[in-house]
Amino acid sequence: MGNARNGISRRGLVAMLALGALAPRGARADGGVVRVGYIRSLIRRPVISLLDQPGPDFGLAGAKLAMDDNNTTGSSLGQSFDLVDVPVRKGANLPAALDQLAGQGVRLVMTDLDADSVLLLADGARTRGMTLFNLAAQDDSLRQQDCRADVIHVAPSRSMLTDAVAQYLVWKKWTRWLLVYGSYPSDKLLADAYRRSAKRFGAKIVQEKISEDTGGSRQSDSGVVQEQQQIPVLTQGAPDYDVLVAADENQVFAGYLPYRTWDPRPVAGSAGLEPVTWDPSSESWGGTQLQNRFVRLFNRRMMPLDMQAWTGARMIGEAASHTGSTDAGKLVGYMKSPEFGIAAYKGQLLTLRDWDLQLRQPILLSDGRTVVSISPQPGFLHQSNELDTLGIDRPETKCKLQ
Repeated sequence: MGNARNGISRRGLVAMLALGALAPRGARADGGVVRVGYIRSLIRRPVISLLDQPGPDFGLAGAKLAMDDNNTTGSSLGQSFDLVDVPVRKGANLPAALDQLAGQGVRLVMTDLDADSVLLLADGARTRGMTLFNLAAQDDSLRQQDCRADVIHVAPSRSMLTDAVAQYLVWKKWTRWLLVYGSYPSDKLLADAYRRSAKRFGAKIVQEKISEDTGGSRQSDSGVVQEQQQIPVLTQGAPDYDVLVAADENQVFAGYLPYRTWDPRPVAGSAGLEPVTWDPSSESWGGTQLQNRFVRLFNRRMMPLDMQAWTGARMIGEAASHTGSTDAGKLVGYMKSPEFGIAAYKGQLLTLRDWDLQLRQPILLSDGRTVVSISPQPGFLHQSNELDTLGIDRPETKCKLQ
């Protein structure tokens, strides 16, 4: 299971994964309080299905659950953890948000804002001696030319997600793809990632089509009729293909694709078979325990952003318990070291890539009801860590951490 370097037996690892954390290694504790900031977006994009409508505590709930876990572990070491929530709206003064946190002694800041905001926060965090945890922005540029030495990426990159899909499709021998992508810049970046993944793993994109967002309501009485007529036309006339791959980060059209394509083909990507960090149906490696605790506390299912926030906060708690320290610099130093690993109900320890500070992690492939598979797929080998078959590997990186 890729944990021989830590000297952990398979049976012992399973037991620790069921708890979602590793026990402290006897580090001498200095006690104290760790304050963690969360600059949280209140912007909610329109969604196709009411089932996908995020709640008001989207992301925040996962962070709160993790802080409860941290306090449970830290109590024996005289450590405590506080979460400082800073919700922001579009156009918010982000430097002022950082000043608010700095005034409360916060040096570790999580955020689920977009890539441009992450870069703005990163510049401000550096002058304030803070480290940023990127929970949501998937842009590869943040891990490439725009990488920062004080930004840790908990969210997977686009290339990690598209590689996860590509590996499964190639494993299934569904190697002929029809790529349909949206008209927004982020959709085009996602399409670029799928092109890269296809080339990397030996798939062929037989045709590309763009779905323009013409505006209007996504939910209307006539919507079902319109989509039933429009989607077949969009996908008509394509060369023979095995699977339709959708690149639609803005949830404009992809949700309408399954069962409406001209040819009877499966859909993957932004609908159908989707790559996610977490799924409400995931129950392996002790996942049921985490799901049940989350539902008891928040009366809803745990979603991917909840899991990403949980993981970011648990990384901090894990570092504190292993170092016995509450000093932010020591915690970040440990997270960046080869000794660090976090259990996250995914079957193996998650670690940081030292070349771009991206958290290695398996990617779940979900059909919205069950976990169909988990990437990396069998047979996709790597010289040091199979998780590095997902995303930008060391020889490919353009990142120069500074």
